[in-house]
Amino acid sequence: MIHSVYSNKDVFLRELVSNASDALDKLRLEKLWDDSLDADVSDLHIEIDIDKDARTLTVRDNGVGMSYDEVGQLIGTIANSGTAKFLQELRDAKDKAGEEGLIGQFGVGFYSGFMVADEVTLLTRRAGETQGTRWTSRGEGTYTLETVDDAPQGTSVTLHLKPADPENQLHDYTSPWKIREIIKRYSDFITWPIRMMPEASAAADSGDETPEPETLNSMKALWARPRDEVSDDEYHELYKHIGHDWRDPLETIRLQAEGTFEYQALLFLPAHAPHDLFTRDFKRGVQLYVKRVFIMDDCEALLPPYLRFVKGVVDAADLSLNVSREILQQDRHIEMMRRRLTKKVLSTVKEMMTKDRERYDTFWREFGTVLKEGLVTDAENRDAILAVASFASTHHDTEPTTLKQYVERMKDGQEDIYYLTGESRQSIENSPHMEAFRARGIEVLLLTDPVDEVWADAVGEYEGKKLRSVAKGQIDLDAKDEESGDEEREKQTEEYAGLLGWMKEQLDEDIKEVRLSSRLTVSPACVVSDAHDLTPALENMYRAMGQEVPRAKRILELNPDHQLVKGLNQAYKEREDRTELAETAELLHGLAVLAEGGQPKEPARFVKLMADRLERAL
Repeated sequence: MIHSVYSNKDVFLRELVSNASDALDKLRLEKLWDDSLDADVSDLHIEIDIDKDARTLTVRDNGVGMSYDEVGQLIGTIANSGTAKFLQELRDAKDKAGEEGLIGQFGVGFYSGFMVADEVTLLTRRAGETQGTRWTSRGEGTYTLETVDDAPQGTSVTLHLKPADPENQLHDYTSPWKIREIIKRYSDFITWPIRMMPEASAAADSGDETPEPETLNSMKALWARPRDEVSDDEYHELYKHIGHDWRDPLETIRLQAEGTFEYQALLFLPAHAPHDLFTRDFKRGVQLYVKRVFIMDDCEALLPPYLRFVKGVVDAADLSLNVSREILQQDRHIEMMRRRLTKKVLSTVKEMMTKDRERYDTFWREFGTVLKEGLVTDAENRDAILAVASFASTHHDTEPTTLKQYVERMKDGQEDIYYLTGESRQSIENSPHMEAFRARGIEVLLLTDPVDEVWADAVGEYEGKKLRSVAKGQIDLDAKDEESGDEEREKQTEEYAGLLGWMKEQLDEDIKEVRLSSRLTVSPACVVSDAHDLTPALENMYRAMGQEVPRAKRILELNPDHQLVKGLNQAYKEREDRTELAETAELLHGLAVLAEGGQPKEPARFVKLMADRLERAL
């Protein structure tokens, strides 16, 4: 049964050390209740003893221990833990100091020793009693139980180890370096010292006849210590250790939740985005501890994917884990922590934005792209993300703007927030779609990240102002002179009606409509998407993800004030043979596609037509 529960044999030591730590916690609390208890609490600790010749490993504590009857109840019945009963007694006594989520004294954790041992011997004596108990089993369904007169206070578990078998992940657990590695990984922050005697050869080399035991764990759970007791250097060292980064973090975030469900968190915002942040194999999530015992390295359940760059530690008083503590069970506590941690990270970013603009700019430059994914996936925190998001705009060449600042600067009568997406700021600013906005001094957001194509549609509006792409739908910027503008448009529409209908027939395979434009002032033509159609960039994005989407026909808009369009209209009216005009219409459409960064459907044909026209013009 044990082999089917655990996937990593190393965790047997974590389980035994956790049991020992709980026993020390219980003795400390019992001594507080009953000062007359005959128990030594002057040097509470956990000890690990290795005997290479006998191939045994012993984990010993001088904690509360167990009586003869408790051994039968707790050890004789697999997975029977005394912790739940102990906590209930504490609550009945209304002792708030004792309401600590102790992981569980024995049960399945104790039996994990049989993964690495042929035989397990437990020797224990309860604090305050004079007689001890020895329990022995080979893990085959039977055990022996006997009383012992000279047992020390506490509990020792001795494992008679199996031969090392590296192919089956069964390591040599009589190797001190392996024990140090496991303790450092799983139990470094246990409250009590974990000691191990140095090897005999090392002691002899030092000339010390009675060597001092080595303490294996740091006991420095920085998240559990008051902020004024921890230096920034200590926080930075912890970040470098868990974040595998040689640079200091940009920001340290502390969080302590109290009440019915208690946990502590110490999170870090890196100063630089890792190179693999957008790869499928990127390891995301924070380290999860339960009562300072390491449970999971990359716990994805505690933060949403768009905060995958956050590193740190979450230490819960208690959590719903499966029996091996390797898998989180989905429950309200997990969701509660996820929501609280997410809000804390976003509020910290907002605080940086208002109090330390330089650090915020660094953060947004490194992680703004990934944070904007939350605008699509996390509707609950969408407003909080928008509040800390900033974007390039035509208002300033280098300084980004927030949506709040954009709205404050909107011109009288402007009802929408305008934006345009593209590969770079330069390509967007040179787009023909920008001409009318530039001429009228209307600010446009310049969005260059691939995710901008998605979130702008998903968000839709900000503070009642619609987000509108300047490359989609009809754009009418002539609201001030609406009456005269309507008359002028009607006259132009009537004048160009024949050309527009004819060009629609010629380009029917590629476009759904040809119409006059109100967004062009310099260029002869541009292509736009219908208000509810996917843009070409979004189509390509979906196809790159393996999703087939139908290619939407677009709209060709002509500038009625451009000499090329005027000449084309005049030629259409005067000529009966319109073969060359059809080629001109095709070229005009191709030029419009190129102007927005696209590519003509048949580049070779487009180049040939252009070369022929240039040759004739010489």
